Amino acid sequence: MAEMQREVDRYISQFKEGYFSPLSMLARMSEEVGELAREVNHRFGEKPKKPSEAENSIELELGDILFITMCFANSLGIDLTEAHDKVMHKFNTRDKDRWTKKDTD
Repeated sequence: MAEMQREVDRYISQFKEGYFSPLSMLARMSEEVGELAREVNHRFGEKPKKPSEAENSIELELGDILFITMCFANSLGIDLTEAHDKVMHKFNTRDKDRWTKKDTD
């Protein structure tokens, strides 16, 4: 994850504008999540694509969300590996009995 964050930073650092403000990035992230929702709805929901709509994929929309997440984290000095570790600790402790576990026999 750290290398991916560095790669995104190298990409963004080549532009004078740099990272957008946190509020702008949140708006962009919301937009990308909306595009993912649209793709999921087209694929699994009751709303087929119109013939005039461009081809897209859930994979690309998830990639866009990952990119903007890394931009957001980089701009705020957040290490996503550390964030991931903290979240997994939370799930493995606080939420360990929240859902029904599969039998391991």
